[in-house]
Order: sequence, then structure tokens, then C-alpha cells
Amino acid sequence: MLSKNKILRTAFVVLCMVSVLLISGFHTTEIYGSSGYGFVVLGTYAKEMKIGDSFYLAAVTSNGKKPKFSSDNSKVASVNTYGKITAKKAGTAHITAKISNGEASCKVVVKKTTVKLKKSRVSLENGYSVKLTAESSTGHPVTWKSNKKSIAVVDERGWVTAKKPGTATITATVDGTAASCMVTVKQPTVRLNQTRLTLYRKGTAKLFVTSTSTSTPKWKSNKSSVATVDSQGRVTAVKNGTAVITVTVDGVKKTCEVTVKKPVISFETEEMSIAVGETKKLQVTVSSGNKPTFSSSNTNVVSVDEDGKICGKSPGKAYIYAKEDGTKERLIVIVK
Repeated sequence: MLSKNKILRTAFVVLCMVSVLLISGFHTTEIYGSSGYGFVVLGTYAKEMKIGDSFYLAAVTSNGKKPKFSSDNSKVASVNTYGKITAKKAGTAHITAKISNGEASCKVVVKKTTVKLKKSRVSLENGYSVKLTAESSTGHPVTWKSNKKSIAVVDERGWVTAKKPGTATITATVDGTAASCMVTVKQPTVRLNQTRLTLYRKGTAKLFVTSTSTSTPKWKSNKSSVATVDSQGRVTAVKNGTAVITVTVDGVKKTCEVTVKKPVISFETEEMSIAVGETKKLQVTVSSGNKPTFSSSNTNVVSVDEDGKICGKSPGKAYIYAKEDGTKERLIVIVK
């Protein structure tokens, strides 16, 4: 026959087991006893968790002492000395509460975080931005990344900015789960206000470009000895000939052909007479409006200065030339 103390002890243990089972919703229990009445009763034997969640596992032991908790996969779910379980990554782990002569385990399933982007494809003009929004099952912070920062960059808030034409993938990651959006930076539409231009030497003209991109246009001349162009699209004629001015925006090019014409030079008369020591200002017209360069074929007979003023030196005949950008005309001067 059992002693009175042993009967009371057994009744107490049974009462504890019933209480725990009622609290846990009558879960199927797994109890292991090494000898005697040693056992561990858990508040639950199966638990689903999200990454980052924590949960206290209640445990009642036959000896009334706190059990030792352990995890068979602490990378998935860890447990501290007080039975606090922390979900770390998707997977399955078993949390065991153990005393010297008994133990019990709880199966913990950590669910994989789901991540959704509201947009899976985006098209942008270069220089423009768009805001991407990510939703996750855990609500944890989102890490954003671009696989081609030269094409599109993304900040910590999900703002995507186009850098140059091409395609980039923007990825939002939460708890190791990723969702992506393909970003296409479009080739811009580029228009130049003129495709042909005619100038005289020293003449200038402003070319205007319009573009759907916010990039700064880049200007270039293929013959800077004929015509130059500055960063604002202002063309300056250098000498007669033909040059091609190219403007480039994000790899898209437009051109304008620039022709620098030879000027027409005409004297007021084809021949004139002056006396020795006499001076006279020549009347010369140049279609370009530029000042011509004057010279004399025989300075002993007649001289000419840079302004076209001639002076008779000695009797005879000489030619006065007017030259400008490849055009040369002459005047006969007879000194008496």
C-alpha cells in the first residue's frame, strides 16, 4: 500500500498535468520520463511564428524546478534560459525543455516572409524619378538595391532615379526574401531647330535642342577649323568650308551642316589714277561685312594701309588687292 505522502504527491502532479493541458487546448503531448514520476508538460507543442517574433514557452516540471531550454536549430529559432523563443529565419526548429529525468519538445515553424512590390515594371525618361512601395508579411524594414547603378539608382526610401538609357533591376529585400521591379530608362526624343546653316566668317548662330531627357546636351564640331560650337550650342564661323555640328543627348545624336561661304568683294571702280604724293581712300564692299586685308603689287609705285588708304609714290602702274576668307579682288592704280 502507498504511503500517504506518496499519494498526495501523485495527486498534485496529476492536477498540474490536467491544468497545463486545459491551458494549452488539449494539445497532444510528448512526455519523456527517465524514471519515477519525472516529466515536463509544455503550454504548447507546435507553434508557427514570423521572422522577428518572440514567444514564451510555458513549462511545468514534476520536480517544480525550471527546466533547461535548448534549440536543435538556433539559426531558425533560438531560446533563452527563460523559455523565450525568437524566430530568426524561415525553417523548422524543435525547442526542448529538459530536467534531469524528463523532457518535452515544441515544434516551431518559422514562416518565410512574403514581399510584394506594387509595381513590377517601370519606364522612365532619364533624370526622372519614381517611388516604389514594398509590402511584407512582417512589416520589417526594406533594403533597396539596384543591380546597375549607372542606369538607375534607388535610395533607402525606394525612390528610383534614372541615370542613363538602359535596363536595371531594383530589388526590395525583407528578412532575406526579395521582390524586384524592372526599370527601363528610355532613349530620349531629341530635336534640333536647324539641320542646315549658312554663315560668313566670324558670323554666329545659336542652335536650339529640345529633349525629353534632363541630361545636358553635348555639342561638337567635326571641323573646328571651319566652324566651332560652344557648350550652349552657339556656332561661330572660322573660315570658308563645311562643318557638321553634332549634339548628343544620352547617346541620341542630331546634326546640323554648317556652310561658311566665301564673301563677294567689289571695288567702286576697276581702275583709278592718282598723282605722286596724293592719297585716296578706297571704297570696297565685302558681302560678309568683314574688313578685307589690303596689299600692293608694287609699293614703290603705290602703297596701301590696313584701312585701304592708298598713296602715290612714283609714276607707274600697280595693283591693289583686297582679300577676305579665300576671295581676292584687285584694283588697277596708275600713278602719274
